[in-house]
Amino acid sequence: MEQNRSIPDDILKIQKKLCTFKIGSRNYKKYAKILAKHIKKNNMKKRVTSNIKTIEVIQNISKNNSN
Repeated sequence: MEQNRSIPDDILKIQKKLCTFKIGSRNYKKYAKILAKHIKKNNMKKRVTSNIKTIEVIQNISKNNSN
């Protein structure tokens, strides 16, 4: 399952590409920004998914308690 993977493929690709550049170069800065954007997007996606699952569990528990 791909859900168990901790780091997505797109982030790994960007990190590998970033390693090939000299620190401080124009391309290094560009790829560092891209990497930061992807990481932020991935973290937000995980948080939203987690919050949705928590809400669903709470709804199921309250449904079971009311019956």
